[in-house]
Amino acid sequence: MLTVYTLTPDLHALGLPDVSSLDAVSRQLPQGLYSTFRTYAGRTKVLGLEMHLHRLYDPLPALGIRAQVSPSELRAALREGLRDFPAQEARVRVTVSTTEGAGMVFMALEPLKAPDETVYQRGVRVILSPVERKTPRLKTTSFIGESDSARQMLLQSGAYEALMTRNGRILEGLTSNFYAVKNGVIITAREGILLGVTRRYVLRLARSNGIGIEYRPPRVEELPTWDEAFITSSGRGVVPVTEVAGQPVGTGQVGEIARLLRRVYDEYVVKKAERI
Repeated sequence: MLTVYTLTPDLHALGLPDVSSLDAVSRQLPQGLYSTFRTYAGRTKVLGLEMHLHRLYDPLPALGIRAQVSPSELRAALREGLRDFPAQEARVRVTVSTTEGAGMVFMALEPLKAPDETVYQRGVRVILSPVERKTPRLKTTSFIGESDSARQMLLQSGAYEALMTRNGRILEGLTSNFYAVKNGVIITAREGILLGVTRRYVLRLARSNGIGIEYRPPRVEELPTWDEAFITSSGRGVVPVTEVAGQPVGTGQVGEIARLLRRVYDEYVVKKAERI
């Protein structure tokens, strides 16, 4: 059951013709900025909620837009909407319109479908796509439509994720950040990408566990030299990548660094997820 609300700041259920997915909902709402995250602890906590709210609200003054609800009012609406939501945990998307009705705030809730454990134990295969974000630092709903070709390619391939590339350099996934690992060092882009909330936590945990980080886009031609790879996102955490564009990564098995970061990230979530 996917439920959509408009906030003014009270909750008002919004009927839409297509509520098959969060992306379907986003296509029917006014275009704007959005952030997507999952809940924990029986829909009462979110990891990095404050950062998700900054992602939504901080760009608005430069765009000459004032949100119709404040961050504190949005938190209250989240608590209300999630309180009786019929699922153990939820996936949430909050959107602030930057087009028609600029400043309107929408909230969509769907039951969380966590990845099967085999995803983490066996890793996933990904493909490459030339699509990239026009405004990498802003998470815009317009990108959902702009990336339709890549999403269709992903669907046809049966792969888990599509990685966006530019001139042979891997930037990020359609819905994730990407990391290669070579000689125990994580290689990941820092420019030209959306700086994911989960990415920040995972890199912080990597450093605290003595893992080096090289900030640059991994090159496709370097793939045979990688020892392992992984992607991160708020809904999936740390997901090992064992095949890129038909080529195995390292031995084709889940790597030790991906396993370590998944474990410490999951432990971190339990300790640090904040009350909504």
